Parts: sequence; structure tokens; C-alpha cells
Amino acid sequence: MSTENKNRISRRILVADDDPVIRHLITSLVEKEYYEAVVVNDGKEAYRILQTDSNFCAAIFDKMMPHLKGLDVIRFMRTEKRLNWIPVLMITSEQDLRLITESFAAGVTLLLPKPFTTQLFLSTLRLLLNNSHREDSGDTAANISRLRYHRTDWR
Repeated sequence: MSTENKNRISRRILVADDDPVIRHLITSLVEKEYYEAVVVNDGKEAYRILQTDSNFCAAIFDKMMPHLKGLDVIRFMRTEKRLNWIPVLMITSEQDLRLITESFAAGVTLLLPKPFTTQLFLSTLRLLLNNSHREDSGDTAANISRLRYHRTDWR
């Protein structure tokens, strides 16, 4: 997708999480930032939507969901030219360094550990969206590689 087409994309964010409390919280915070949340219950629903709809400025996925895990959806996105440029925030309770490394290798843009505060989520979301609105090089891989894991208190 050309940079010109990306700049015309609506302010829609795909949200996939199997936890109704987290889904509600994320949806509220996304809408607070004046974005439209397209909300699904699991990775399979996210995959189904992405088969025909690439009109998203970002995606937020839980790592562990029924049917299809968040990483599987991201791997699919990174193989599709029309989806490859969409930055993805992965929410996870995982703290295993190997699994975190695997997430970035799959194409995750940013990771946000659970539990998280509202302020940390909003800061991370703004960082993710700042990446999606870049107009500089148009090189998504380069833009994504500039971002780092967003964690303030790793032990």
C-alpha cells in the first residue's frame, strides 16, 4: 500500500482479546483517544476480518487467545503486503525472554505487559500510533525496528 493510501486510512484500530474486561478497558481507552475500536473476541475473528479488511491504522492483540494466538495473526499480517505496514501492540502476561524474542521475530511492534496502568497503556498506544502515522521513508520494517519493547520495570 502506498504512503498516500495509508494517510487516507480511517482512524480504526483492530482489537482482539478473549478477556471481556480487558476488551472493554482497551476499547474505552482507544475511543478516549478518538479512534474507532473494531473489537473481536479471539484471533480467529481477527484473522477473518483481516482477510478482507486492511483499513486499520493499528492493531492490539492479546498473545494467548483461543482458536488462533495473537502471534499467529501477526505472522499472517507480516506475509501480506496490504497488512504488513500496520503496527501491532501485543499485550501479554508472559515474562519469558525467549517468548518475548519470538514475538518481535514474528513482527510485533510493541509489547505491553499485564497488568498495566491506564497511563502506561495510553503512552504505549500513542507511541504505536505515532509509528503508524509516519510519513518519512515509508519503509515499515525500518520504522518498526526503531521501536523497542516498552517495559518500565523488567526485573
